[in-house]
Parts: sequence; structure tokens; C-alpha cells
Amino acid sequence: FWGTFWGSEKERMKMSRVPYALAAGSLMFAMIYTRPDIAHAVGVVSRYMAEHGRGHWEAVKRILRYIKGTLDVALCFGDSDLIVKGYVDSDYAEAEYVAAAQASKEAVWLKMLLEELGHKQEKITLFCDNQSALYLARNPTFNSKTKHIRVQYHFVRKKVEEGTVDMQKIHTDYNVADYLTKAINGDKFIWCRSSCGIAET
Repeated sequence: FWGTFWGSEKERMKMSRVPYALAAGSLMFAMIYTRPDIAHAVGVVSRYMAEHGRGHWEAVKRILRYIKGTLDVALCFGDSDLIVKGYVDSDYAEAEYVAAAQASKEAVWLKMLLEELGHKQEKITLFCDNQSALYLARNPTFNSKTKHIRVQYHFVRKKVEEGTVDMQKIHTDYNVADYLTKAINGDKFIWCRSSCGIAET
């Protein structure tokens, strides 16, 4: 279903006439600007832009049906207490560390923006469910296990040392970033979605 499409020439021609790239591109636009709840699904279908089959097209249509059925769901900013918090999730320690570096850059930028708007910010909290990534961020020494990690990704380590960023362990069950990176069950999906500020309007 999700593998490379190896159908007949007739099936291949039929699928080449489907507006797959247009639909996937539109979904990416929606994901980036208004609907982060479709991030994982869009990430999966966008891998098959060049070689998509009927199953991939059905998945794109299913995402479109989900959006149509949840038009009353929106990203809401209602809390007057604006505090920058981040959640990091990935498959293994180094990827999670790289994700933490990227998240800390975004969080520092958001902190500065909110302070410009008059919302004083304390230390930024980044929640991570990978113990090894936490160790890398909190340990300022370089060793043979970390020398291959590009220097730019040690930004998070620098911010932790400065006290700008506080990396905290969070149990995988409570990491709201899970729905952005992997397939999860419906109950957890709804919980993650609402925890990120996406709610019915």
C-alpha cells in the first residue's frame, strides 16, 4: 500500500492524470499555516509525489475528507498567559537532539517576539522524551560519541548552559508532539490536537 508503486502501464498512466502533487501541495500549505494536526499524514503522502499509486491517492482523499469534516476546528490563541513551551519528538537520540536544536532556535525567536509585544518570558521549557538527547543537551563536554554531530546543532546545549532553555524529560504518553511525527490512536490524536491549542470554534 505505502511502498513504491509497481502497477501496470495502464494503471501508471491513469495515476499520472490524477492531480496528486497539486492536492499534496495544497495539504502542505494548510498544514503549515492552519492545520498542524495533519502534519504526519501529509508527510507520509508527500513522499510519493513521483511514484504514487491508487492507495496513495485514496490516502490524500481521506485527509481532504478529514479536513472537510473538521472545518470547525482551528488553532486558537486564547490564553492571556503567553508562555513559550516546546515539545520535541523523533525516532532516536541524535535526531531528537537535532530537533531540540531547531526547536530551541524557534523558541528563542518566539521569546524575543513576545517580549517585544510586552509579554515577559522566563526560561523556555523544552520537553523531550529521549533520555540520550537530554543528556547531550545538558552535558557541555565533547567526546567521541558527539564529535560527528555538526556544531550548529549544539545551539541547544549553549542555550541550556546560559539558562535560556530548560530541557525537561516528559513521558512518551504525554508528549504532545507525537501526533506530528507518528501514527497514533484516535484518543491520543484528539488529546494531542487539543493540547496544542487546536479546538472546535
